[in-house]
Amino acid sequence: MATRLSGRIADEQATLRRVATLVAGGASPEAVFAVVAEEVGRLLGADLTIVGRYDPDGAVTAVGAWSGTGAALPIPDTRACLGDRNTATLVFRNRRPARIDDYANASGPPAENGRGWALRSTVGAPISIEGRLWGVLTVASTRAESLPADTEGRLADFTQLVGTAIANAQARVELRGVAEEQAALRRMATLVARAAPEEVFAAVTAEVARVLSADVTIMNRYDPDGTHTAVGAWSSTGTAGPFTVGTRAPLGGRNVISQVFATGRPARMDDYADASGPTADIARGWGARSVVGVPISVEGRLWGVTCVGSGREPLPADTEERLAAFTELVATAIANAQARMELRSHAEEQAALRRVATLVARAAPPAEVFAAVTAELGRVLSADVALMSRYGPDDTATIVSAWTSTGAAPPTPVGSGFELGGRNVHTLVFHTGRPARMPRAEASGAATDVFREWGIRTAVGAPIGVGGRLWGVMSVLSTHEEPLPADTEARLAGFTELVATALADAETQVALTASRARIVAAGDATRRRIERDLHDGAQQRLVSLALHLRGTVRAAVPPEATELTARLDAVASELAGVLDELRELARGLHPSALADGGLRPALKALARRSAVPVRLEVRVDGRLPDQVELAAYYTVAETLTNTAAHASATVIDVEVETGEGVLRVRVRDDGRGGADLTGGSGLVELTDRVEALGGRLSLHSPPGGGTRVQVSLPVTAAGTPASPAAEAGP
Repeated sequence: MATRLSGRIADEQATLRRVATLVAGGASPEAVFAVVAEEVGRLLGADLTIVGRYDPDGAVTAVGAWSGTGAALPIPDTRACLGDRNTATLVFRNRRPARIDDYANASGPPAENGRGWALRSTVGAPISIEGRLWGVLTVASTRAESLPADTEGRLADFTQLVGTAIANAQARVELRGVAEEQAALRRMATLVARAAPEEVFAAVTAEVARVLSADVTIMNRYDPDGTHTAVGAWSSTGTAGPFTVGTRAPLGGRNVISQVFATGRPARMDDYADASGPTADIARGWGARSVVGVPISVEGRLWGVTCVGSGREPLPADTEERLAAFTELVATAIANAQARMELRSHAEEQAALRRVATLVARAAPPAEVFAAVTAELGRVLSADVALMSRYGPDDTATIVSAWTSTGAAPPTPVGSGFELGGRNVHTLVFHTGRPARMPRAEASGAATDVFREWGIRTAVGAPIGVGGRLWGVMSVLSTHEEPLPADTEARLAGFTELVATALADAETQVALTASRARIVAAGDATRRRIERDLHDGAQQRLVSLALHLRGTVRAAVPPEATELTARLDAVASELAGVLDELRELARGLHPSALADGGLRPALKALARRSAVPVRLEVRVDGRLPDQVELAAYYTVAETLTNTAAHASATVIDVEVETGEGVLRVRVRDDGRGGADLTGGSGLVELTDRVEALGGRLSLHSPPGGGTRVQVSLPVTAAGTPASPAAEAGP
């Protein structure tokens, strides 16, 4: 007897050592459960051994099994609801070992499973871990005789150590889980440092699912319009889960996502058959059984929710806690990603503003500034359409610049106008002088009809003020369902300030140019009047005096008064010289050849009088505005004079042509070069004249390389440059 007892104790100790060795080797709980079932079954001479885990929903799940007869084993994860009279239920209720020697009298789902295995006698003992009932270790016999009377005691003694082994194995798993969580978070932190938010969301959902062994993980963002949008999704099957990225659904009903939104706290539903609402319908279509959701708060604001789902048994009781700890760092990752995105966006915005400011600083035409501003604004704000519109005096608005994200021409082209009225961004900004925002559902009026053709859903506009008056409106529009960001109005303001500066500068430039043109025109008119006065007055009197002297006076002189005749001839010659000088002076004031025949004969006359040979080519049809012809004439005259006086050139090439509304004058010589616009020569006055007419003069004169002067003049009514409004559109 003592020998048998000693041998039994030795067998038990050997069994426990083998289990302890397995746990110490880092085996998974599943491996431990399988070994425990086999070792206990062999030790106690049972036909079937099952390790069962009690679940929070009142069921028991087989997590390990062994058969001594070779019969089919209970499939791992087989579940049965507790209830009625069976070993698992009795142990659960009483927290003590339990025996049923005649299984024909057992009842309840676990008993139905047992009868399927032809069980006759069963004994179960509770497995407690850290003072908490964890599960049940059951041995069963298919023979007629009952299990030995000491089975409960031996099983109870054994399960105390088995519970310790399981606790150790779980502790190792939990430690491994913590390590995996920390590794996952480190990977995410590395990703956040270099990735876009979309990549972070995808990585987070995958990491959470792997760490928590979920079937599906979804990260959803709560939207201002009472909906939620999936921004990250992962499925254990690799196929599309219940929510693909971009899926939107309205909040409402009884489901985890809506509960988290309503309470701001974690939520759980272990039986999604009782869920309701659009979100629940989507989840049930995927086959969700148990779902846990934890809020994601970014900088104190509820941002979204991370959900894990299972299509099998309920998720573990600690899922909320583990997911909450995880999402705290996820929220930090999202905040960092958003901060990086905002910083990148700010940098892009500043770069765009600098590019526009450069255009403004170099006095680019308003139309060019408008096109640049709308394009930069649309790209920076990720809009689908960006517009600049000018208000008219008759309560209308005219589109002066438009940009689309696709590069396609807008349905309503630049220059199109529409009446203000109704409820829309253009009208609200016009009446209030303040930024405005309008969803399409609330919009009305002619402007809304125009933009409806573009598929616009949301519009935001900001006023453009010039000199204290409302000039127009800058607006960005979106075709997407989600509204434009809340800071759109503020970001628009930076661009509208530059537009206002460009307009103010352009108006100042136009006024300055017009003033200079008027001065030049007044000077030309004065010279023309002086030339006419000289021609009609002093010049004609001198001609009459010379004729009178040579005719009437000389005829009255006696033939013998030879000395007097000689003196009269000398006076007549002096009068002729004075007359020639007067004619030359009058020609310098205003070339008569230009007034009489136009540019071509006037330039030919200059070429004939030049001290340096001139090769002249004039491709101009018809007459040009007076001031344009004068500017071209004086350009050639000044350069010919300078070349003859300073360049030591052998030939001068003069080309004059019109094209694309511009007169171009090019004068080149092969002289010694070195000319300088700032040297105080007549080129300075010539530059002023050209720029006063809205033209440009350029000089290229490297030492030893000859001199090239080029002038471009717009062939419009001189002295009346286009206004900013005219350049912008009708």
